[in-house]
Amino acid sequence: MQLNLKKPICFFDLETTGINITNDRIVEISILKVYPDGKEETYTQRVNPTIPIPPHVTLVHGISDEDVADKPEFKDISKIVHNMIKDSDLGGFNSNRFDIPLLAEEMLRADVDFDMKNTQSIDVQTIFHKMEKRTLSAAYKFYCGKDLEDAHSAEADTLATYEVLKGQLDRYDELKNDTSFLAEFSSRKKFADFAGFIAFDKDGQECFSFGKHKGKRVTDVLETEPGYFGWLLNADFPLYTKKVLTAIKLRGFNNKLF
Repeated sequence: MQLNLKKPICFFDLETTGINITNDRIVEISILKVYPDGKEETYTQRVNPTIPIPPHVTLVHGISDEDVADKPEFKDISKIVHNMIKDSDLGGFNSNRFDIPLLAEEMLRADVDFDMKNTQSIDVQTIFHKMEKRTLSAAYKFYCGKDLEDAHSAEADTLATYEVLKGQLDRYDELKNDTSFLAEFSSRKKFADFAGFIAFDKDGQECFSFGKHKGKRVTDVLETEPGYFGWLLNADFPLYTKKVLTAIKLRGFNNKLF
């Protein structure tokens, strides 16, 4: 089935040094860009993470320190990646909870102003779990009738994710072939940041989802306890979370001026 797209969508997968969004780094990225007319464009690049790849992680994706020693750092390819995805929606497997947040951190470290305001994201894993509750290899077997060769290779996983989504659309009549519908269907609880530190309340206002101010509106806390903002910026929170907090604070400041 051909995807019904209003704008391009970039399916992507990351291989990394670990699963900590704040501290771990990309060692391989693969992007498959699909255009509304069906044209496809691919980009795959191994990356020097500038930190060691733990041996137990190498056992998972097969990429060692030696494999990436002569590869570019992410900052060297960040503009290529951004130019490829900036006009597109995003798709991936567990991408809403891992790949997109980690990519955002790498982009911000490279001084690229990565923002998801006008971007929808389809998480194929969430659709799969809601429908069947299994893994990417099982999804590929179930929807496409094939074994996933070279699993945990970014390129193989990226291509499989794209094929699985098309298989899901073929199988489930209740799934609309529409990016907005699929993005909403594959989303979990709405958060203002990727890491889930800032949620939305029933009125659509940002509120903290952790710590002593859990459930309180961010604007109220920053107003009554201004030192909390400085603590957050200096603490070990993801860069994107800090960016969202800064935007909320600036919005409140501008509202006071007018």
